[in-house]
Amino acid sequence: MNTKRKAEEIVRYETPTRINHWIVAISFVLLALSGLALFHPALFWLTNLFGGGSWTRILHPLIGIVMVIAFALLGAKMWHENAMQPRDWQWLRQIKDLVNNREDALPEVGKYNAGQKLIFYTIILCLIGLLLSGIVIWRAYFAVYFSVELIRFASLLHAFCGIVLICAIIIHIYAAIWVKGSVRAMTRGTVSYGWAWKHHRAWFREVTKGQQK
Repeated sequence: MNTKRKAEEIVRYETPTRINHWIVAISFVLLALSGLALFHPALFWLTNLFGGGSWTRILHPLIGIVMVIAFALLGAKMWHENAMQPRDWQWLRQIKDLVNNREDALPEVGKYNAGQKLIFYTIILCLIGLLLSGIVIWRAYFAVYFSVELIRFASLLHAFCGIVLICAIIIHIYAAIWVKGSVRAMTRGTVSYGWAWKHHRAWFREVTKGQQK
């Protein structure tokens, strides 16, 4: 982990990681809009954003592949830091302290807290479900190889995973906005010493170990 002293800031995300994250984020927005457009007739007007119904059906699975690949690269980089530890389970048991703004009562956490880790795993499970079910219902290439019953089940699974993923991302965005200074980490790449000490104290100790404070 690289750090820099300038303006009392710590590098949280390098440029390649931030670019990867925003590719995932943009892909998700496009997938959510196109997926909702295909999910219910009342939302079909959203297909106008993609050039009509035919183009929406063509682009949706292709964008899905982009997101899966991009998140796979991001997840591989972040996997180790998202491993659940005993302190994370204790953090979850004390979730009321977080809600009541008593973070000092919580166990010290690493680069990611338990809530962020659960979102990480939820996204992984949802993307796996979306990828597998998406292949089954991808009529242009693969649907002909599967039974009608399996295609119907895959359609339900695809919709369920999509809804769960949208909810998970909404929570992720809300948390990033709620914790002031978090968004800057993915736009500028750095966080202040104060932010790191307050929200991710164990990580702060790790990246500043041996440095003069």
